[in-house]
Amino acid sequence: MEIAQAQKDVRETFLGGFAGQFVSGTVWLASAMACTWHSLRLGETIAIFGGFFIFPLTQLLLRAMGHAYSLPKGHPMNGLGIQIAFTVGSTLPVVLGIAMLRPGWFYPALMVIVGAHYLPFIFLYGMWQFGALSALLLSAGMLFGLYAPGFPSVGAWFTAIVLFVFAFVGRHAVRTGASAAN
Repeated sequence: MEIAQAQKDVRETFLGGFAGQFVSGTVWLASAMACTWHSLRLGETIAIFGGFFIFPLTQLLLRAMGHAYSLPKGHPMNGLGIQIAFTVGSTLPVVLGIAMLRPGWFYPALMVIVGAHYLPFIFLYGMWQFGALSALLLSAGMLFGLYAPGFPSVGAWFTAIVLFVFAFVGRHAVRTGASAAN
C-alpha cells in the first residue's frame, strides 16, 4: 500500500480528525468549566482522566454516527496511531511536575504537550491542518504560561474552542478534498 492511500484511509475513517477533536474539545471544555467554577484541582483531574478516554469515546462517537470506527487490522498506519496515542500519557509526569511547582502552568504545559503530539498527525492523516493546530496550541501554551499563569482556566477554554473549530475544519477539508498535505 502506498503512503498516500494509507493516509486517505486514515482521513476517511476518522473524518479528518472530526470525532477525535470533538471528543477532545469536550474533555477540555469540561475541564475548563470545572476549573472556572469549582477548582483547578478538579479541572486538572478531569483533563488527565478524561484524556485517557479520548480514543474509546472517539470510536463510540464514530459508531453512533454510523461510520467506520477503526482502521482494518494490519493497516500500515495502525502502529503510528498507537505510538502517537501514548505520547501525551507518557509525558504527563512532566506536566504534573511543573504543576506542582507552579499550579498556573498546568494548562499551558498540557497545551504544549498536546500541541506537540499533533505534529505526527500531519503525516498520519496527510493533512497540513494538523500543523496549524499544533502551532496554535504550542505557541498559545507558551504565551499563556509566560503571560497569564494567574488565570489557569484561560488555556483550557482556549484549547476547547480551538479543538472544536479544528474538528469542523478537518471534516470540511476531507469532504471538499482540501486536506492533502502534498
